[in-house]
Amino acid sequence: MSKIYLEKNVLEATKDRLRIMFENFDHIYFSVSGGKDSSVMVQLANMIAKELNKKFDVLYIDLEAQYSHTIAHIEELKKLPQINDFYHIALPMALRNAVSVLQPKWICWEEESKHLWVRDMPKDSINIHNCPFDWFEKGEEFEDFIVQFAQWYLEKYPGKVACGIGIRTDESLNRFRTIAFQDKKITFNGHPWTTKLKVNEKHIDVYNFYPIYDWTAEDIWGAVSQLDFKFNEIYELMYKNGVSIYEQRLCQPYGDDQKNGLNQYKALEYETWTKILNRVNGVNFGNIYCKTTALGNIKSCKPDFMSWQQYAVFLLESIGIYNNELMWHYYRKIKKFMIWYRNKYHVDVEDIPDTAECKLENQKKAISWRRIARAIEKNDFYLKRLSFAQTKTDDQELQKLIHKWDNLLNKNTITDDKTLQKVIQAQCS
Repeated sequence: MSKIYLEKNVLEATKDRLRIMFENFDHIYFSVSGGKDSSVMVQLANMIAKELNKKFDVLYIDLEAQYSHTIAHIEELKKLPQINDFYHIALPMALRNAVSVLQPKWICWEEESKHLWVRDMPKDSINIHNCPFDWFEKGEEFEDFIVQFAQWYLEKYPGKVACGIGIRTDESLNRFRTIAFQDKKITFNGHPWTTKLKVNEKHIDVYNFYPIYDWTAEDIWGAVSQLDFKFNEIYELMYKNGVSIYEQRLCQPYGDDQKNGLNQYKALEYETWTKILNRVNGVNFGNIYCKTTALGNIKSCKPDFMSWQQYAVFLLESIGIYNNELMWHYYRKIKKFMIWYRNKYHVDVEDIPDTAECKLENQKKAISWRRIARAIEKNDFYLKRLSFAQTKTDDQELQKLIHKWDNLLNKNTITDDKTLQKVIQAQCS
């Protein structure tokens, strides 16, 4: 263990923090994700709870699109002897979908999408059919749920409540700020690794504890090795696939940061990947093009083995995997574009060049497969890059898509199309 506090390493310091929790609070629950940090935290808590003859509860929010290894590890953790209640939450929550411009949110465990679920509903889960939370609403945000759960837990178990959270400050600046700035929070007995929970500008009698806040990645794996802890075996597969211990993350796969790791699902759990591919709009597109202009990056990179024609067709097919209606929308407009060039300039489909002079393409004065591919790649719904004007038919079609999918366009949607920006403003007003 790397850090030393007055001849005490972080492992011993954490054990002392856990003893403080168990000795000073009436009821305790730990929030786990199936990842390495929360896993080590809850297994250490089990050790201390056994030493003190105490019990604790666990909160696990199941986001449906998870590695099968993660779920297997969660089942291992459920068997820890000092756990009293294990709240396995499988409710329809709204989650970020950063791989699609037209559907920025998706809802896990949504009944209407049951045929697309990545896996079956866990039998022992708290779900929409047995939900004990009268305050829960479909589409609730993850961040809102954990605060409301804390309030519910406090009402169920009056007294002093502590919640253990397994985050480490060396993983991100935001995590460091959560713990470091004591002048903006109330702590328990002055301990910097605690924070009194505030709800609607009012503090409630729940303290968040961060018992492993000062650990490093090496500390985590050192504890797993020295204490013979159970661990999520997906990490070993990640390591074998070239992902260092400092870059390994377990989160829902479609988020703003997590989308860059979509290819890990494909490499490590192919069966899970095929289900994820069909579950949420834009996954395959996001997996391949999350580092291109297609999703707002600066420079696009067409696969070298593809022509621009093949690339354009591939983009259409990728869209069709998750949104057949949107694919046909693009197809119909591209077909009209080709027919116009054939009638005006006698350029048949087989004569369309792969590329034209860049200046002419940018000025919309030449047809090419590159120009078509760029339009699709940019999520240009109206295909203005192919000289189309916005039409009532397009607007009606867009409204149908918006009506079909909740949160299709909202304030989180990123687009450079001014018309779509106005639609978003109208939706949010």
